[in-house]
Amino acid sequence: MTQEKKLSTNAPNAIDVYVGSRLKARRVLLGMSQTVLGERLGITFQQIQKYEKGVNRMGASRLQAAAEILGVPVSYFFEESEPTGRGVPDSELAAVTDFLGTREGLALNRAFSSIRDVNVRRGLVALMKSIAEAEGAVDEARPAAAQADRATLR
Repeated sequence: MTQEKKLSTNAPNAIDVYVGSRLKARRVLLGMSQTVLGERLGITFQQIQKYEKGVNRMGASRLQAAAEILGVPVSYFFEESEPTGRGVPDSELAAVTDFLGTREGLALNRAFSSIRDVNVRRGLVALMKSIAEAEGAVDEARPAAAQADRATLR
């Protein structure tokens, strides 16, 4: 009975959500639409949406096909996932995938991915973290003004 109860919950499984977020991140990085990926997999774009949200679980053969289409090993979909199944919090995954869906996010990701020197990458990450922390301090002190400042930059 306990097993049946676990399987019947409506909440998406954390691992399925993580795999879906990785699917979306790679698709967006390549500039591929849900429609195109769906066509190449022989499914609808709506099904791709469900996979990306973790609502539906991808079977092994479909995951393998998606990996081939997206040019990554199957292990890509599980990288940095915690074995406990908790993975990255849904809010963080949503923020990352939303950011990757923007022009700026895509451009930044492509540029960063093209940098081969690990030390340069680490330096850029450290720089961006310090900028974000400084901006975070401003945002906490005056959130409405900071949001308005960001809106004018767009």
